[in-house]
Amino acid sequence: MRPERPLAERLAGSSPVLMPGVWDPLSALLAVQSGFDTLFVSGFAVSASLLGEPDHGILSQREMAEVAARIGARLARIEAPVDLIVDADTGYGDASDIRRTVELWESAGATGLFLEDQVWPKRCGHMEGKQVVSAGEWLDRLGVVLEHRERLFVCARTDARAPLGLDEAIERGGAARDLGVDAVFVEAPQSIDELRAIAEGISEVPLVANMVEGGRTPLLSPAELSNLGFSLIVSPLSGLLAVSAALSASFDHLSGEGTLRNRLNALTGFDEFVDLVADTPGA
Repeated sequence: MRPERPLAERLAGSSPVLMPGVWDPLSALLAVQSGFDTLFVSGFAVSASLLGEPDHGILSQREMAEVAARIGARLARIEAPVDLIVDADTGYGDASDIRRTVELWESAGATGLFLEDQVWPKRCGHMEGKQVVSAGEWLDRLGVVLEHRERLFVCARTDARAPLGLDEAIERGGAARDLGVDAVFVEAPQSIDELRAIAEGISEVPLVANMVEGGRTPLLSPAELSNLGFSLIVSPLSGLLAVSAALSASFDHLSGEGTLRNRLNALTGFDEFVDLVADTPGA
């Protein structure tokens, strides 16, 4: 089930939409429990959790689609009113591959995707060493998605800021808007002034801000970003980095003490956890 109001309509409102990154059905359930109605299936997080690999273009189209399908199916069983935006990296190949990505994402229950202009194999947007394809090639990729989608909310992501400069990134964002995408995402601006320049340079389309703890972009609140002109805020790694820290601390304690009996307050209660993953809470 999708939220009562379409994402495009919510983005046109006065309040920004904040979506956390998830990587499996459990993380998605926890996000819904916390009140989120828009989730982002992060390629970085899926690569790390599914493969134990960095976000270096190792994760395949099929692997990402299967994860999205598991999340979508689990949320459908609890009838969670959620928009599920799924990272599509570069589309995973040529025009036929991109068409297949659209089909797989929609079959998985995704309601939107991010499509970027990096050279494959891509890298996390906040890592060094990124390269991008020509603006024309990226726009062609986006055109394939727009032509073949049935319901997907299409967010055009450009990583041109690092290799080519902010002006080129803004120009690409404007071209994607003119093509008819639903939102534009200039990845990894490095200051508030750069965020402001993006919002001033790309008008009449929802803008995405990516808040990565430890990344290139200053961490701002949704209200602060909304005041700058951004309406879709993604926090893709907050949950993953929190889980990593909690697991590390618990495993360290278990290794040293042999039991967590003195750290039970740091754990989800057994019955509470069973209730979380049950189809009918409390049953």
